[in-house]
Amino acid sequence: MSDGVPGRSSRVRRVLRGPSPEAVPAMVGRAAALVGLLDIAAGVFPRFRHSRMHALAEVLPGSFGPFAAALSLSAGVLLLLLAHGLKRRKRRAWRAAVALLPLGAVAQFGYRHSLIGVLIAVALLVPLLRHRDQFAALPDPRSRWRALANFVLMSAGSLGLGLVIVNVHPNRTIGDPSLADRLTHVIYGLFGFEGPVDYQGNTSWTVAFSLGALGWITAVTTIYLAFRPEHPAARLTEEDESRLRALLEKHGRRDSLGHFALRRDKAVVFSPSGKAAVTYRVVSGVMLASGDPIGDVEAWPGAIERFMDEARAHSWTPAVMGCSETGGEVWTRETGLDALELGDEAVVDVADFSLAGRAMRNVRQMVKRIERAGYETRVRRIRDLGEAELERIRLAAEDWRGTDTERGFSMALGRIGDPGDGDCLIATAHKADDAAGEYGDLKAILHFVPWGTDGASLDLMRRDRSADPGMNELLIVAALQAAPKFGIARVSLNFAMFRSALARGEKIGAGPVLRAWRGLLVFLSRWFQIESLYKFNAKFQPRWEPRFVVYRASGDLPRIGFAAMQAEGFVDLALPLPRFLRRRRVAAQRPCGHAVAERDVRAA
Repeated sequence: MSDGVPGRSSRVRRVLRGPSPEAVPAMVGRAAALVGLLDIAAGVFPRFRHSRMHALAEVLPGSFGPFAAALSLSAGVLLLLLAHGLKRRKRRAWRAAVALLPLGAVAQFGYRHSLIGVLIAVALLVPLLRHRDQFAALPDPRSRWRALANFVLMSAGSLGLGLVIVNVHPNRTIGDPSLADRLTHVIYGLFGFEGPVDYQGNTSWTVAFSLGALGWITAVTTIYLAFRPEHPAARLTEEDESRLRALLEKHGRRDSLGHFALRRDKAVVFSPSGKAAVTYRVVSGVMLASGDPIGDVEAWPGAIERFMDEARAHSWTPAVMGCSETGGEVWTRETGLDALELGDEAVVDVADFSLAGRAMRNVRQMVKRIERAGYETRVRRIRDLGEAELERIRLAAEDWRGTDTERGFSMALGRIGDPGDGDCLIATAHKADDAAGEYGDLKAILHFVPWGTDGASLDLMRRDRSADPGMNELLIVAALQAAPKFGIARVSLNFAMFRSALARGEKIGAGPVLRAWRGLLVFLSRWFQIESLYKFNAKFQPRWEPRFVVYRASGDLPRIGFAAMQAEGFVDLALPLPRFLRRRRVAAQRPCGHAVAERDVRAA
């Protein structure tokens, strides 16, 4: 790493490396979850209400009075819903818990005159009030879709828990109701009506109140989420984009992923001097940055500090995907985070590229075969294309996408042909004698973004499924051969995850652990093209540049990995739009897959 990169102040370092500020919220969150589970158990299972555990559960807030089952269930579900927010230091979760515990204590004293219940409520309130300054996290980005998701999940959970409630009283059930009758009873009960299942004694009332409580909680939480003010996810403003472009103009050649910071579904934080910036997106509570900070390396620490401050303010989990070795060193040194090698980026030096030689024989033969089949290539700057041709390319890229979900985040620009992206390079394959298709003679597209003034980074690979295999090889070779006339000296191709493990695992002498790890990666390649991307990139004899993931703790890695898969489009938790609506979206809202060649690589 350059000696010119300054360190952070000792004060900030002591804050980051001192006692974890998440310790108390995590403890309180786990305690709330435990109390919630005990309350649910006390309200649902008859035997539990007569066990030794009930001696503890009956004095917890919510487990009292003639409506003990329904109240226990309500309190338990609400505490479980609040537990995650308490762990993440959310202010609103803290307020709700502080209000819920005294209410439970007052009601318990009024119904059962129980001082023990009051003491337990006070014991839980003490750490909440004493450490109230630690529960200051701001709300996450949210929209009305959260209400729909809550309704679906809570309804499913209520149906499942309702079936348990209906079935845990076998000795008091009258007759032998069928599964359909029991399910009908649950659905009726969630809406406050009596169903077809009947019980002896007061059990009917207990079941009815419990089911009604579940329905009430589902309705109230859904209504609350639907009518609360929206906090939309941050977007890159025109001013932010202008400032980022100015930084890229001066420092863009430092990182091949720099131009991808201009995705408009990212937010940005700048250093105090404005000479550096970090772009990010929040996914499932993970503040996900990608690549190195943008701008002057001397100002990186200031931008990184702002990033970490934003993560702490919202209690987001900070993570960086795909940073370089220099970037990883700065991130780990300035924040105390850890880094793990994620894979390698394939970089081809244009001056050294040639189709001659035994190593390039397969690529050379494939390219010659395709050229003999009548295909020709064109490599141009985006600014040199007419609007009609550009629109045809946009529509073709949308239709030729290999999956229903758009893929890409850390190495994808998310648009083609924007007026501000005139320096982007596009390579297209054409077949003159086959121009009857919807997009004429257009058969394949490769899109590159600038990497400084003398480099290009692969963004998009699409081809017509009816075209001959090998379109991607043909266009990559065409782009590399045409690069000198555009002043391009280096081209970044696809990113290969765990490339070194795949390469070492197939060599003679590899140990059993390394071979097992490679076997697992090959197995996962059925879904994520890990091995196929590595082998595809290796055809062009690139040099490999390592890329890293930066994370706070090992326990965060599964969550970060899941968030990254969501951001890259491998996991889609949102309701998909119909395809004809996706085609009409504005180009600026179209994420396109860079690092994933989709099925193109497999077909090639």
